[in-house]
Amino acid sequence: MPAGCTSLKPNSDSGRIGPFGQPLLRPGGYGIPVIVVTGPLGAGKTTLIRALLDTPEGAGSAVIVNEFGEIGIDDALLREASDATVLLGNGCLCCRQSSGIEAALRGLFLERARGAIPSFARVIVETSGLADPGPILQTFMTERGLSEMFGLQQVVTVIDAVNGVAALADMPEARRQIALADRVIVTKADLAPSANVEMLRAAIAGINGAAPVAIAEQGRIAPGHIVSGSLISGLEGRAFDTPVAHSPDIGSFVLTFDAPIRWPAFSLAMRTLAALRGPDLLRAKGLLAVEGARGPIAVHYVQHLAHPPAELKAWPEGERVSRMVFITRDIQRQAVADLFAAIGRLQPQ
Repeated sequence: MPAGCTSLKPNSDSGRIGPFGQPLLRPGGYGIPVIVVTGPLGAGKTTLIRALLDTPEGAGSAVIVNEFGEIGIDDALLREASDATVLLGNGCLCCRQSSGIEAALRGLFLERARGAIPSFARVIVETSGLADPGPILQTFMTERGLSEMFGLQQVVTVIDAVNGVAALADMPEARRQIALADRVIVTKADLAPSANVEMLRAAIAGINGAAPVAIAEQGRIAPGHIVSGSLISGLEGRAFDTPVAHSPDIGSFVLTFDAPIRWPAFSLAMRTLAALRGPDLLRAKGLLAVEGARGPIAVHYVQHLAHPPAELKAWPEGERVSRMVFITRDIQRQAVADLFAAIGRLQPQ
């Protein structure tokens, strides 16, 4: 049982406190949701966000724009649609200290609290096309005070059908943007041959087979593809047994566990994996059936950092089977499966 946790109460679900705290309605269910929109240069991130802000579902969103260069252009385009837009210029977020995004979020929260800007339902962070989303995810794991105000909802990666295949072949940043995505949106499909779209789909699946892929039409997409997802997008009722041709350096795989998981063994296996291969454990997330917990346990790891596990009130549609999606660099599925099996056998009953 995690340190500082209490035992399950035998009474009703109302107000129940379990080993992982009070069950949440959704993963990352703390504070104002934050959606990170990333993708290569020219993929159409700003166009999609501006179209979203014009919809009822996207109204009331604050926007943080990060541009590489001294003069911001995208933020000027978005200011017309959002009353709360912040520019982080002259460098991509992955090249800045995490205090950049943290300070911007805290500033928005304080301005909102004192009425200097209108209230907002969510924050959308548009990264530079050169940004690695990893440090942004790490910010939400390391800055504990931030979780009292905000909660990371999901990472949406935008990539265009005209240049996407080449970008994934030539740009490590583009591959990591796909690898760390909870959802992927393909733009400019109307400007590319259908064969390009299918090649791009295959390339995306080879890097991150767990991320649902949607096609934008004329620079627009149903708002739900951006605002209704969660950190467990890609784990809800999806099949993972279709073989894919993985990227040479980054790939994805899934582990499933039929029997209920003993948390100490699982936690020790993840700590061991992070200690041995932390830099190559790009991202791992899962829903687990844990002994002593009634709902699924949502877990989220980025390299050597772990987000506090959280129990959800109910399982999504489909089987109640533990599943973990791993996005890694040069880590083989069988090696990770053997690690979990070995620690499980050694863990006292």
